[in-house]
Amino acid sequence: MSSSLSMAGTDLERALESHRRELTGYCYRMMGAGSEAEDAVQETMVRAWASIDRFEGRSSLRTWLYSIANNICIDMLRSPQRRARPMEMGPSTATAEVVLGDQLPEHMFVQPIADERVIDVDGDPADVAAARESIRLAFVAALQHLPARQRSVLILREVLQWQATEVAELLETTVASVNSALQRARATLAGMQGEALDPTLDPDHRALLARYVDAFERYDIPALVGLLRDDVVLSMPPWDVWLRGPQELADWFLGTGIVCEHGRLLPINVNGTAGYGNYHLVRPGLWEPWAVQVIEVAGGRIVGHHNFLFPELFAEFGLPDRIEA
Repeated sequence: MSSSLSMAGTDLERALESHRRELTGYCYRMMGAGSEAEDAVQETMVRAWASIDRFEGRSSLRTWLYSIANNICIDMLRSPQRRARPMEMGPSTATAEVVLGDQLPEHMFVQPIADERVIDVDGDPADVAAARESIRLAFVAALQHLPARQRSVLILREVLQWQATEVAELLETTVASVNSALQRARATLAGMQGEALDPTLDPDHRALLARYVDAFERYDIPALVGLLRDDVVLSMPPWDVWLRGPQELADWFLGTGIVCEHGRLLPINVNGTAGYGNYHLVRPGLWEPWAVQVIEVAGGRIVGHHNFLFPELFAEFGLPDRIEA
């Protein structure tokens, strides 16, 4: 065993844990859901701990852990069902004809994740901005279209900036094979990753979000619609229903979506952009978790209003289990 790993249990645990966040980010991009990423990383840590005596130090601890995590992800991805967004599941639904129907299983949808769980939000601003781009909902959903091997290669090469030789070593293949897989992955993803979003630290972006929160909590739909771009999209997993355009969104909020009236919003950083924990009023003075909102902004207008009606996710964002007046 490498002398660098001849350490006491506490030191070894610290060494392994120092890689947890980046491994979670890798597994999240691979799997499309925070819960599965956490499971994969936890299994990685268990396997690494159990087999550390057999680690010979021919590669770094980091590379070895990525190898274990990648194999676990590949095994978990053998199911033919890929996670997606409602927009990939079928055509937009006209507001007047919306029928929610039965909820679909959680495993069908790409799930949101808190930025701090998968990227170093306190790092160099340029690095943070690039990392946020790599966890956008559209990008993570696009990755799910790739075969697992190509997905691994693209994430390692394009997102994590590994050398082709490093990826070839990790995947136990050739540099030529890595380059070929990357080329095919790029071709598949061309045009699927969505447009660039406005940086969340921009003062104009923050001002827009402040107006959004004010309009939403007052349920001033004309004011809210005034913040939307003409091609804005609203989605609401666990239903595959999605709507496009300010008028459809207005009709929704004043129709079936009227249950959102009197709601409260608490800010979160989610999938590289702004978001909110949306709390519903259940009785005077008490609001309870309802949906995680992901608000995407481009060109100074809201272009994505994605609502994940999974209240169990609130704890993962550090959100309270209730708001009381």
